[in-house]
Amino acid sequence: MTWECAWFIILCSTFSLLLFWAYFWLEAHNDYNQFNWLLYNRSGEWKDGTVPILTTTAVGFSYITFLMILALCHISLGQQLNLYWIHKIGVLAALITTVSGVVSISDVWGDEWDIILISLQSTGPFLHIGALAAVTALGWLVAGHVIRAGRTKFHMIVLLVYLSVLLVLYMAPLAITSPCIMDRNSLKPRPDVIGRRGAPMLAPENTLMSFNKALQQGVSSLEADVSVSLDGVPFLMRDRTLRRTTDIAKVFPDKQHEDASLFNWTEIRSLNAGQWFLESDPYWTVGSLTGRDRNRMGNLTVCSLVEMLRLTARANRSALLNLHRPPPEHPHYKTWIMDTLWAVQRSGISQKRVTWTPDTDRGRVRGLQQTSLEKLSVEELRHRGISSLTLRYSQASNKDIQDFLVNNMSVMVYPVNEPWLYSVLWCSGVPSVSSDAPQVLRKVPYPIWLMSPYEYCLVWITSDLVSIAIVTGIFIFQKWRMSGMQNYNPEQIMLSAVTRRPSRDVNIMKEKLIFSEVSNGVTNTDEHLYPENGYDIGQYK
Repeated sequence: MTWECAWFIILCSTFSLLLFWAYFWLEAHNDYNQFNWLLYNRSGEWKDGTVPILTTTAVGFSYITFLMILALCHISLGQQLNLYWIHKIGVLAALITTVSGVVSISDVWGDEWDIILISLQSTGPFLHIGALAAVTALGWLVAGHVIRAGRTKFHMIVLLVYLSVLLVLYMAPLAITSPCIMDRNSLKPRPDVIGRRGAPMLAPENTLMSFNKALQQGVSSLEADVSVSLDGVPFLMRDRTLRRTTDIAKVFPDKQHEDASLFNWTEIRSLNAGQWFLESDPYWTVGSLTGRDRNRMGNLTVCSLVEMLRLTARANRSALLNLHRPPPEHPHYKTWIMDTLWAVQRSGISQKRVTWTPDTDRGRVRGLQQTSLEKLSVEELRHRGISSLTLRYSQASNKDIQDFLVNNMSVMVYPVNEPWLYSVLWCSGVPSVSSDAPQVLRKVPYPIWLMSPYEYCLVWITSDLVSIAIVTGIFIFQKWRMSGMQNYNPEQIMLSAVTRRPSRDVNIMKEKLIFSEVSNGVTNTDEHLYPENGYDIGQYK
């Protein structure tokens, strides 16, 4: 009995951990590409690392959920768990694998855990109702066990724990905060969407085709990563090397691991910058491309900064530039800022439409819009002449956003690829977001959900009252149901079966026999149903 209780606790722990793990990966979908990019930087090979994780999580969670359902069914019938040894191995394997996954993610991608708390601003009210419904349903098992076993110390502890959990859930909304719980009249305008490296889910990142796709999705600005070539030409490249997004392994195999800025512009321009997208399919979107788009991608080249800015100017949009400083041995190591400014001037775009991110030499770029990638105080930002912030969503709490906006500091948040995150930031009043998926956010004309404080309180109180009524009804019904069983013994059940008494009493007496056998450890039912005098129920048919 002690071992069976221990295995039930292990099973419940494994189920809870897997539920947490599955929820994390569900919400982390916003950053799958970042995760794969981190793996690429560590291993040097591009692959979708989320596929094996999601597959094993789905299989493990389904298996453990199935065992949990069977365990609860056994408990509802008053039986022990009695896990087979193969299932015990499966439970331990699932537990160990999940713990290993949590430890590995903490090492490789520890910052991503913040998304759980952020996501609760969107899912918290609904998770609360779901948890309340599940715990309310468990009242059937708790009531049956406690009433059937009498007032033993152990079962009183179980009842106390159950009621404590219910009480915590009843009061949980006091700790739930969400910017989407607000008056509808206070909702700010829809945040502008900035095409982060264009529309990288629809075309290869940082290419003219990607930026054109982003403009077709109605973005307000284009964001790009800028490096400087060996001969001083600013070009667009996110990675330190050219291995992932070009065919350099075929054209210059001996130089594929060198810094991208250590190639001259002629060499860079000779590389294919689109074939990798068709082959690796980083966002699982290649299958939806038209034949024309496939042909265009197969002939794409690396985009220069001037080309991107000219496209931006023709579309009457703005540009956000993330500059990468070349290595110290680069001939333009000290003049990279001037090289970039010269490209901005040559493109013909208005300087007011270009936003500058590096803290280096801000005095030389006073004509450009200034933004900071670092979360600084309002006083420090004003001292540096900076009027806006570009922050990762995990750095921008609702309170911080309100403080910056009150002081006339614009806030741009990145990366925002999921409708739920976009909705939360919209309710927070964020003016703009940077996204890899402008085609997804374009389909969000209004926050996913929005409730006034009065409406939320009404939902909270109603769900609590319904839960209290159901739990009370369950305990009363179980008490009445079990009290009826106390009037019957196994001999009466046998006689009732013989005479075929068609009433509710027959079912009650049969349940009484089952529960009495389980509690007394009896396994041979024939000794009760067929006494030694040789009665055969079949002879009465």
